[in-house]
Amino acid sequence: MNTLSWRRSLNCDGSYGVALLALLALLLVCAAGGERTLLALRYERSAIGAGEWWRLLGGHLVHLGWLHVLLDALALCLLWALYARAFSVRAWLLVCAGAILAIDAGLWWLAPGVQWYAGISGLLHGVWAAGAVQAARRREFAGWLLLLALALKLWREYQLGAGVLIATLPVVTEAHRYGAFGALLVVAALWRRAPARAA
Repeated sequence: MNTLSWRRSLNCDGSYGVALLALLALLLVCAAGGERTLLALRYERSAIGAGEWWRLLGGHLVHLGWLHVLLDALALCLLWALYARAFSVRAWLLVCAGAILAIDAGLWWLAPGVQWYAGISGLLHGVWAAGAVQAARRREFAGWLLLLALALKLWREYQLGAGVLIATLPVVTEAHRYGAFGALLVVAALWRRAPARAA
């Protein structure tokens, strides 16, 4: 397998590779800002209530430290390799917007006890849900398998009230559920508009 076909198989060729590098660079730049950037951008209920609306987006870009950003970056790379071509760029932007809106709205109205949140993991669960359901729709066995894995993970997190992978990191499990739900709503809307073809 030559270099180009290897990169294409991981969805890292051409503009796909550039886009992935840009996203990773954004996460690393935010992480490099340290605690000051984290405190300025994270979802923080009291600050948002005082009018700091940028935190509704910024909270998804900052992380609790290098381990946190590394784990999320690895998850992003894996999901990118699996699903980057599952939808058009426009559709992916809508899926991500839907996931972010669902997370922010869910945390604000349904989880008032969550005082702050940081990390891209909620959005990544949305990407996971959207990509897996699109693969399942195309009758790919891996899509069904990854949908089942996601459902089991979300159910276990709901039962535990904590993350199931890394015990040392505080996890806002509500963000994972809301992100997946918001992404699936967008996918359902895309299918309704274009039932005969991929979005």
